Amino acid sequence: MKTILFVCTGNTCRSSMAEGIFRDMIKKRNLENVIKVESAGVYAATGQPASPQAIDAMKNKAIDISSHKARQLTKEMLQNADLILTMTKSHKRSILGMDESLKQKTYTLTEYAYKDLENHADILDPYGLPVEEYEKSLIDIEKALKNVIDKLYKKIKEEL
Repeated sequence: MKTILFVCTGNTCRSSMAEGIFRDMIKKRNLENVIKVESAGVYAATGQPASPQAIDAMKNKAIDISSHKARQLTKEMLQNADLILTMTKSHKRSILGMDESLKQKTYTLTEYAYKDLENHADILDPYGLPVEEYEKSLIDIEKALKNVIDKLYKKIKEEL
């Protein structure tokens, strides 16, 4: 089983939405026994729920993240993950600052999704903003994750 770890700042907005979307994508491709999805925050307050705006934005996708609880990123999570996808370059730097050996499996979401692009934009943090800003970030996350699931699906099929 491959473990994918999404990382943002507080694990209540971007990474929680990415986790919810990716779980849905995995379910639709019947990959639940092959890929495990987790999320955490570099400065998370463990146990905090997903933000109300993130929950509302995800409802529009018919995905329920209301039971999500924030988790503080740990070295153990990083070591156990097969692929670490961060929402920003700053998150990636924080992780590599904890353990440089994670370089081979740590990428920003856009860096991994769009390897052919030279400029990999950060996923903007909608924290504290209206739900419309969460929806904008969600569009960027979902678009990138479509490429990620396609890449992983191809790799998994090659391994079988």
